[in-house]
Amino acid sequence: MSQAFVREGDEQSLSEIPPTMHALINLLTYENGGIRVYEKGRITLADGREACQMSNGLLYTKGSDGRWEVVA
Repeated sequence: MSQAFVREGDEQSLSEIPPTMHALINLLTYENGGIRVYEKGRITLADGREACQMSNGLLYTKGSDGRWEVVA
C-alpha cells in the first residue's frame, strides 16, 4: 500500500529524515502546509560547514552525526 499520505501523529523530525536535500525539502514543505520550500543558496559557516539557506528563512546544515539541524 502506498505511503503517500502521512497519518496524524506519524510526522517526522529533522533528526529522523535521511540526510538528503530531497528529504529536507519534502519535510519542510509538509511542515509549511504543503507550500513548497526550496533552496535559495548555500553559505560556508565560520566553522567550515556548508549551510543551505531555505525559502522558509532558516539555515540548515548537517551535524556531526550527518543529520540535518537548524543553524542557530
